[in-house]
Amino acid sequence: MAQDGAHVEMTASVEKRNVFPVEGASPVPARGEGASPVPARGEPSIGAILVRAGRLSIEDAGRVLRLQREQDLRFGEAAIKLELLTKADIDFALAHQFDRPYLVRGDSDVSEQVVTAYDPLSRQAEALGRLRTELMLRWFDGSPGRNALAIVSAERGDGRSFLAANLAVAFAQLGQTTLLIDADMRNPTQHILFNLGNRSGLSTMLSGRGQRGASIWQVPGLPGLSIMPAGAAPPNPADLLARPVFEQLLSEMAQEFEVVLFDSAPAAEYADARAIAVRCGAALLVARKNATHVWRMRSVSEALTDARTIILGAVLNDF
Repeated sequence: MAQDGAHVEMTASVEKRNVFPVEGASPVPARGEGASPVPARGEPSIGAILVRAGRLSIEDAGRVLRLQREQDLRFGEAAIKLELLTKADIDFALAHQFDRPYLVRGDSDVSEQVVTAYDPLSRQAEALGRLRTELMLRWFDGSPGRNALAIVSAERGDGRSFLAANLAVAFAQLGQTTLLIDADMRNPTQHILFNLGNRSGLSTMLSGRGQRGASIWQVPGLPGLSIMPAGAAPPNPADLLARPVFEQLLSEMAQEFEVVLFDSAPAAEYADARAIAVRCGAALLVARKNATHVWRMRSVSEALTDARTIILGAVLNDF
């Protein structure tokens, strides 16, 4: 799995079909105290957000406002000059002001490998934001049957689970109701990344032993993001995914969520990913630089194409 320093960029698919560059990322607010403290009409000010979050007292907010007027500073500049706030506090307020929530290190149990959740202005998060934009243009365009996507890699260790987790957060930060399903029932990861229970999940739902309320978790601090863990390890993952109940479950989730992403088992080793991709209708391939074998990626691409699955492109994890 990719580490914190991983970087994501688009590259050509193994046969150079349906390839798109990472361009057109949505603009984000300027970082830190350089951003304007004047909110749009009806939008809470930076000071109000920080007071509500318990990071600034009302009395101290008054001190900041006085210095702001006296020295013609921006709110963040004045607060930092008074040593009442830090750069991280201002970034926190800006993220909430622009409806781009993120987590604070030390305040959440989510793994820091989910970099988009902790630093939405990082280089990795920007790359993932561009990828999200391209996927919205190419697949998640509001058309019927186009709100589920399989994240597929040929081999284990390609960074597939890292990408799925961070991409799910990126969609949720945009305001899309997003469900990330860990369909790698052989070696699940998402419950570890998001620090969730794994007794109930996809496997128990498909076997008819699970209940929805115990199988889908909402991630605190990230509105709009829900996770369905893999659940207890079954002896027959491929059989479960081939059952009609899987197609029914996907149909129900696609009606409730705007974006449904699937993490999957390595496609070169198991048939699971192919079964998932066929039901979703589209797949995004993931490879790791200087690690993934090209011939295996080509074999996976051909198998998905033979199954009439649209391959949107490939992502290269470079770390």
